[in-house]
Amino acid sequence: QVQVVESGGGSVQSGGSLRLSCVGSRYTYCMGWFRQVPGKERDWIGSVDGHGRTNVSESVKGRFTVSRIKAENTLYLQMNDLKPDDTATYFCAADPGRYYNAKMFCPSEYEYWGQGTQVTVSS
Repeated sequence: QVQVVESGGGSVQSGGSLRLSCVGSRYTYCMGWFRQVPGKERDWIGSVDGHGRTNVSESVKGRFTVSRIKAENTLYLQMNDLKPDDTATYFCAADPGRYYNAKMFCPSEYEYWGQGTQVTVSS
């Protein structure tokens, strides 16, 4: 069993920045960030694997960065130059069973999820 808890969401104006944090109850090889708006599917933002390699969706590349402090079981999502379209609930997810997952962008590949943190970007 793994518990993950997100924090750091809030309201910012367009062009602003936020850093989301996700603390896990224990270390897991693969972790990811997703976001979702009501009525739409959960979209992959980025992930880290057991090698420490990070990947970020093309839709946010250049503005969002995924990083992890392994010793603290903490995953971060640094979001810069935020836009109103980034408004969503952001979720952290953990996949403790695999060192690397080629389907890291699929929500169904993750076994444990946080409750989400809301990010609202105003124009």
